[in-house]
Amino acid sequence: MPAKEIKSLEELHSFIGQEVAVGEWLEITQERINHFAEVTGDHQWIHVDVERAKKESPYKTTIAHGFLTLSLMRYLTSEAVKINLPAKMRINYGLNKVRFPSAVPAGSKIRARISLQSVENITGGWQLLWIVTIEREGGKKPCCIAEWLLRYYT
Repeated sequence: MPAKEIKSLEELHSFIGQEVAVGEWLEITQERINHFAEVTGDHQWIHVDVERAKKESPYKTTIAHGFLTLSLMRYLTSEAVKINLPAKMRINYGLNKVRFPSAVPAGSKIRARISLQSVENITGGWQLLWIVTIEREGGKKPCCIAEWLLRYYT
């Protein structure tokens, strides 16, 4: 599915309080989990030891790091929403709240549901507050819910 393209500030404002887009599914492979473990130094067995996880984990497989799921938020949202405002620079301003209500077992597919909470004028641009819900295919609860602040500077 092509990304939802937002071409004006007026159009952006029209989405406040609504779900703007739902992204495509992305498979979370063991290889991706292992790469993340290498980069972050987080080699906890529940993420990287497939044989032990089969025996000891309540999931019967390894699971993705919560921060891996969170770090994929940028990719998952950019594949679903394209904002084409007259801005020279966009920055990730931070997160207000992040929760990981359920795990992401290796081999699962995840996607983002993206809602726009607010658009505020700031000096030199705008600040957007997104609610990003990352869900797992077939899962009963979201894997990650985050309030994400992005700033666009003109």
